[in-house]
Amino acid sequence: MSYKRRSVEKAIVLALRDLGGSASRKDLRKAIADRGYDGLSYDQVFATKQGKSGTYSPFMFDFNFGIRNLVSVGYVEKPKRGEDIALTALGEKDDISHYPTKKQEEMKAAYWNKENKERYERNKAQQKAPKDVLPEIMTSDPSDEEDTSNMNWKSQLLIQLKKFDSGKFESFSRLLIAKMGVSIDKHRGIVRSGDHGIDGFGYFTSDEFRTSRVAIQCKRYTTGAVSEPEIDKFKGVMDSFNAEYGIFVTTSHFTDRAKIKATQGNNTVTLIDGQGLADLVEKYKLHITPVVTYALDDYYFETE
Repeated sequence: MSYKRRSVEKAIVLALRDLGGSASRKDLRKAIADRGYDGLSYDQVFATKQGKSGTYSPFMFDFNFGIRNLVSVGYVEKPKRGEDIALTALGEKDDISHYPTKKQEEMKAAYWNKENKERYERNKAQQKAPKDVLPEIMTSDPSDEEDTSNMNWKSQLLIQLKKFDSGKFESFSRLLIAKMGVSIDKHRGIVRSGDHGIDGFGYFTSDEFRTSRVAIQCKRYTTGAVSEPEIDKFKGVMDSFNAEYGIFVTTSHFTDRAKIKATQGNNTVTLIDGQGLADLVEKYKLHITPVVTYALDDYYFETE
């Protein structure tokens, strides 16, 4: 499902309220996607497009713009680099059923007029003043840029993973899970039997020296979500291999009923969706090259 530009400010407020008033940008987006606030779906939040400079997430424009709009009306505290997005007392309790009101629209306009003027003056001083300044171009700050850059390379990763053939994706998944501490069984590591096979089998030893049998299932979905029957079928296969728990990996995401099914009974299943997959690749630096850069904080631009 493609994403059409729209306001996501209500979704941000609703998600923050349910998350206790503050959350990281990543957790905030995941909550919006998983819970469908203000009509947004998982596929819309994480939709990607190919631009002149590479893959990007259209949702991120409205997400970053929305946070700044919420700052302008007093619903969200001014973001600080590396810190969570947090609601103000007003943002926690105000009635948003009629958001934005006329007064709030005026507050947003005043905020952007001031913001754009200050940025224009800085650019002019550096002999880089643009001829025409669009509000959405001026929405970025170091936190926005870092978050958007991180989102973009992960989007590119998922696009490439979806292009893998089934064998390569299963091999990739087993390699990642091995990095997570599961010792893949060399003899039972790949077990196939028509639709009743698994894509990996191994052992995990906890800090208490308890070893558990782990079954692995991988689904390289280009569209759609993993549903409850897929989890149910996997659990049946787990029983035949006496696995204490399972790991189900997908490039897509899981339906709500699939998530419920995964935690029912004795043999639970750990679900790793596309976003979780990208986060793990980052955590274990699996075939990626870190690029370090720096951006000036607001401190350098503050005036007396």
